[in-house]
Amino acid sequence: MGKNSKFLLWFFMVVLAFQCPEKGVQGLGINWGTRSTHPLPPNIVVKLLKDNGFDKVKLFEAEPGALKTLGRTGIQVMVGIPNDLLAPLASSVTNAVNWVQQNVSNYISRYGTNISYVAVGNEPFLKTYDNKFVSTTFPALQNIQAALIKAGIAKQVKVTIPLNADVYQSDSGLPSGGNFRVDILDLMTNIIKFLRDNNGVLTINIYPFLSLYADPNFPKEYAYFDNKASPLQDGPISYTNVYDANFDTLISALEKNGFGSMPVIIGEVGWPTDGDPNANAENAQRFNEGLVSRIIQGQGTPKRPTPTDVYIFSLIDEDNKSVAPGNFERHWGMFNYDGTLKYQLNFGGGKSLVPAKGVRYLARQWCIMSPQASISDPNLADGISYACQFADCTSLGYGSSCGNLDAQRNASYAFNMYFQTMNQSKDSCNFSGLAAISTTDPSQGSCHFEIMIDLGKQGRASPSGSPSSEAMRMKNVVAAALTVMAALVLLCGVF
Repeated sequence: MGKNSKFLLWFFMVVLAFQCPEKGVQGLGINWGTRSTHPLPPNIVVKLLKDNGFDKVKLFEAEPGALKTLGRTGIQVMVGIPNDLLAPLASSVTNAVNWVQQNVSNYISRYGTNISYVAVGNEPFLKTYDNKFVSTTFPALQNIQAALIKAGIAKQVKVTIPLNADVYQSDSGLPSGGNFRVDILDLMTNIIKFLRDNNGVLTINIYPFLSLYADPNFPKEYAYFDNKASPLQDGPISYTNVYDANFDTLISALEKNGFGSMPVIIGEVGWPTDGDPNANAENAQRFNEGLVSRIIQGQGTPKRPTPTDVYIFSLIDEDNKSVAPGNFERHWGMFNYDGTLKYQLNFGGGKSLVPAKGVRYLARQWCIMSPQASISDPNLADGISYACQFADCTSLGYGSSCGNLDAQRNASYAFNMYFQTMNQSKDSCNFSGLAAISTTDPSQGSCHFEIMIDLGKQGRASPSGSPSSEAMRMKNVVAAALTVMAALVLLCGVF
């Protein structure tokens, strides 16, 4: 058999082995944050999304690598506008037109990116922002909508504002008593009317974990979905979890203000795995398993029985996020920073999560406290403080995965995180002579000592020369086979 025939046979065997990709859980999306010192390359993340059936993704900013790589994948994208851009966008329609052209139209037309939403700001009315964005959010929303219309894509791309659940409340403590905060009531009604009139959606972020974190007396079982909590009775309705009660408080607020049919999606909901005694893989698995199960079953809330789209927060841990809300803020991912699994989830039909593929790492070495160093050394505390100023030490906190280390391993963890964050440069493992490089993994129990992704190797193309004459002869064969594969993809309903 000649080379051509062997290649032809092999290639069509691949084509015949091609199977329709697994469909994702309908209505389930994921947040993809990029605040990492060593982010996974976009091509690996997009493959991770596809392998796990996520067909909706929410980005917090118009990250070029992500938006390009998401092109022609069919994955629906919500692209965010950070709060610090609200003022310039509110001040000028021209600024909004330029932003839409660069960050929406450009990716739709050049790369085939399926951008379906623009999220204007991110929880801009949080009380902790002290009204900083109250005057700019709505004008920015209006200008972005005008820019989408000018670009001719307003029917394809809808506007929204992701809001924290603190924009509404209930004086009675029951969902039926829900209404928007008095200080922003008029603003909220104006925004919702604008969204409704322009076929936009209202996006709300709900965090049962934060209810538990903020109140030590919060009934823990009420944070989950497995009906182990004492129900909250609201007239004829029994609420057995805070997620349903919170969402229906919003629906009551909408109904009171004449927007009972306003479409709502959940922009963020999830559970962290570290940085707090209640943040661990077991609790996160329990919460997200219950969340995914109800989505698979098509279960909504008592006031909205038809389920809405839900975006889990989040896909991957981000070691460079602000920890102002708490140390857990860097640990919301369903996957670790490198795309490895934290826990398993049942997606129905025998499907479960799979890890990222093709990740490359730095050398298998760690920076630890030198065996010759003393924990009484006066430079030790300053060394640990310096390391944790520039690297992520949130796992060392009380009740966290590395919270029970002895003094020497505590220092080793801090030194290693700095060493890895600095790409294992030799001068980053010194700390006044207190540290040394080791090739023995110092991980202990639940405490994992990381080795970072090698950013220099990720995405590096394999060396290649000019196409050979044999390869050129195979061009038509490959084209024919790809045509067959494309037909199969179309039959699978991917596009």
